[in-house]
Amino acid sequence: MRRFEGKSVIVTGSGGSIGRAAAIRFASEGANVVGCDVVAPGNDETARLIKEAGGTMVAVTADLTDKTECERLVKTAADSFGGIDVLFNNGAMAYFAWIEDMDDDTWYKTINQELDLVFLLTRAAWPELIKSKGNIVNTASMSAWVGIELLPGLAHTAAKGGVLSMTRQLAMEGRKHGIRANTVSPGTIETNQTRFILEDPEWCKIQLGRAMINRMGQPSEVASVVAFLASDDASYVTGADIAVDGGVRAW
Repeated sequence: MRRFEGKSVIVTGSGGSIGRAAAIRFASEGANVVGCDVVAPGNDETARLIKEAGGTMVAVTADLTDKTECERLVKTAADSFGGIDVLFNNGAMAYFAWIEDMDDDTWYKTINQELDLVFLLTRAAWPELIKSKGNIVNTASMSAWVGIELLPGLAHTAAKGGVLSMTRQLAMEGRKHGIRANTVSPGTIETNQTRFILEDPEWCKIQLGRAMINRMGQPSEVASVVAFLASDDASYVTGADIAVDGGVRAW
C-alpha cells in the first residue's frame, strides 16, 4: 500500500518503540516523515532505518513542552515538504507515584510531558492542517479507560484522559476545516520499559491475564492502527478511540 505517497507526516517520539514503528510504517507507505524526539540517538537510528529501506525522514531533536520548539518543528516540516498532512502526537514521558507519595513536581511534570505538549504542537500545526485538510492521531492509553492494579499511575491516567477528551474537542473544532482527529489507546505493548513484566509472575497475572489475547502487543500492531486512522481508509472516522489492548476493555 502507498496510502501516504507524497504526504508529509510528523511523528513525535519517533526514537522510541511505537513512534519508531509508526515512522517506519508511514515511510513504507510513501510518506515524507518528520520524526521528532527529545533524545537524538534513537531518532537518528529511526531515520537511518527508514533511509536504508528507501524511505524519507528528517530527524528533529526538540523539547515539545516548549512552544517555540513546536513552532520550529512545524516550520521544518513545512519548509522540507510543503506542509503537514498528518500529525501523530505520540511522544510523552510519565512519572509514577501513588497519591500519598505524589509530590507536586511528579504531578506537573507528567501533565506537562503527556498532555501539554499535545496541545502545544497541535496548536502550532493547526494552520498547516487547515491548509491540507489533514488529520491528527493522538496516543492515549488503556490507562485513560481502566485502572491497573500494580501501576501508580494517577498523573498518567489524568494526562491520557485529557488527551482522549481533547481529541474529541479537536474533532469537533476541526470538522469545518476538513480535519479529522482520533486517538489510539495501546494496552501493554512490548518495549524496553515493559519487557520486565514477562519476568514478573505477579505483573504477568495482572497485565497479561486481563487481555483476551494473552500476550503483549507489538509496536507494529499499534502502528498499523495509527496508519489506518491517518489514511483515507478512515475518511468517515473522527472523534473516535481505537483500543489496541488485546481485548482488555471488552470484558
